[in-house]
Amino acid sequence: MTPKENPSPIVHDAPVRSRESAEFWGSDVFAAMLRELDMPYISLNPGASYRGLHDSIVNYLGNRTPQMLLSIHDENAVTIAHGYWKASDRMMAAALHSNVGLMHATMSVFDAWCDRAPVLILGATGPWDAAKRRPWIDWVHTCSDQGALIRDYTKWDNQPGSVEAGMEAMLRAAQIAQTAPRGPVYVNLDITLQMSKVGAMPALPDVKRYGAAEAVKPSPELVAAAAKLLSGAKNPIMLAGRCLRSLDAWNARVALAEKLNMRVLTNMKLAAAFPTDHRLHASPPANRFGPETLKMLAEADVILSLDWLDLGGLLKNAYGSKPVTAKIIQVSCDQHSHRGWSMDYQGLPPIDLYLMCEPEAAVPMLLEAAKARTAGVPEKLVVKAPAISSDAVSMSGVAHALIAATKGSNVCYTHLPIGWSGVYSHFNHPLDYLGAEGGAGVGSGPGIAVGAALALKGSGRLPIAVLGDGDFLMANTAIWTAAHYKIPTLIVVCNNRSFFNDELHQERVAKERGRPPENRWIGMRIGDPDIDLAAMAKAQGATGIGPVTKAGDLQKAIDQGVEVVAKGGVCVVDARVLPGYDADG
Repeated sequence: MTPKENPSPIVHDAPVRSRESAEFWGSDVFAAMLRELDMPYISLNPGASYRGLHDSIVNYLGNRTPQMLLSIHDENAVTIAHGYWKASDRMMAAALHSNVGLMHATMSVFDAWCDRAPVLILGATGPWDAAKRRPWIDWVHTCSDQGALIRDYTKWDNQPGSVEAGMEAMLRAAQIAQTAPRGPVYVNLDITLQMSKVGAMPALPDVKRYGAAEAVKPSPELVAAAAKLLSGAKNPIMLAGRCLRSLDAWNARVALAEKLNMRVLTNMKLAAAFPTDHRLHASPPANRFGPETLKMLAEADVILSLDWLDLGGLLKNAYGSKPVTAKIIQVSCDQHSHRGWSMDYQGLPPIDLYLMCEPEAAVPMLLEAAKARTAGVPEKLVVKAPAISSDAVSMSGVAHALIAATKGSNVCYTHLPIGWSGVYSHFNHPLDYLGAEGGAGVGSGPGIAVGAALALKGSGRLPIAVLGDGDFLMANTAIWTAAHYKIPTLIVVCNNRSFFNDELHQERVAKERGRPPENRWIGMRIGDPDIDLAAMAKAQGATGIGPVTKAGDLQKAIDQGVEVVAKGGVCVVDARVLPGYDADG
């Protein structure tokens, strides 16, 4: 078998060449299937339950396509694959140890589910046959329904009973994961299957015949009705939500907005979907819009939602208890992912026209069918940028330092914290910003940053993740993976030494109950002793800078970090920011 080319160069843990053998094992078949599915990498934390598959990837495939990426924690194994997809639109695999490894990774699986991110997760168990289990360890690492741990937030799971069934399960899983609405899938491989001899290597299927379904297009009648509404609108607004990173799709959205002279809003929870510097981008992207933007939305007569995240919640914020007067056009196939366990589908919005498809399928058709609008568009809302502290380090100071340090460079913000203001956003390409983690899971940021940086390696883009200290501390061992495999990335930690979001919650509760809000910090602050984040980075082979405690030192630190990454290194900057958020939400 000839290895397919990896998408970008990466340090290779080259194994000793294995001698040719006429014997094959079930795990060789599963490894070969990963190659046929064109998986560039498989991230993992070692586990005896998939020892057979591990051997096959190394000694049968030569650790190429897929190449193993060692993670120090199971959560990172999944978040790295998640981040890789966010920057490449290409699915990656992750392997999780039986039971306990999967338990560790459940949050990251949920994040991928909420972010509609396809990740092929391979688990392992057994032996399922109790008579073959080793005392103690094989018993505690086997359960009757391992997939049940994550079934409510995966698109599909399976535990095949034969090698042949395992081949089909992997095909089906990849197909389902990459069919819109996308999401993670789980295939659990019994160790007995992995270790079974299969004689000759079976004929591998033509994976092209088992690919994801083509994007469904809306009916011409629905498109015509939507185009008529938009063309005849006096004050239409486009909500650019979950969209793919295709530059063609990006340009089509811009062309549609320009043809209809329609204002556009974007969401900081999601990846860049429309140029923020464009005259039609009405106000800075946000996690939660301010009163002026909500007023603008309530005054619209037609709203085109391109798979907006939480459309029902946004309309509720805009209209309050009043009826929604605008005509709502929803373009989304997310209904196909709704489950009863998770409420990630958000509030139920009123909809007048429903185009049950991805935005990328509908927008070109709407562009062709719509008649141009010549009506004028009000000027963009001007939102004042937060002031920069003259002495202390602030989040606004971090933003301005990053903008200054990367002027003239192609930057990809792989993650931004919840308190980041959209005022700083100059997103003019689909890769300028990759959005949040999906399920608001703290501890996902480092792994997503590393996975995205891997996908961007060699692209000429500078990957930058701005993380909170809580997020960083939970999963910072992803830095070791980046350092070991020489994946350049810059991580700036806005370190307020607190789980600050919950400080605000405690303050509100105390005020509501007439109790001292000054106590909000108890059980939240991360100090006494302070944790040296830069030292944690250095201990894992990265460059650590900080702590930066003075505003006057911030620009130098950020400049140094950018320089390290430009030369192919990994750098963490510990910016000791003032407690507080710049953003509305």
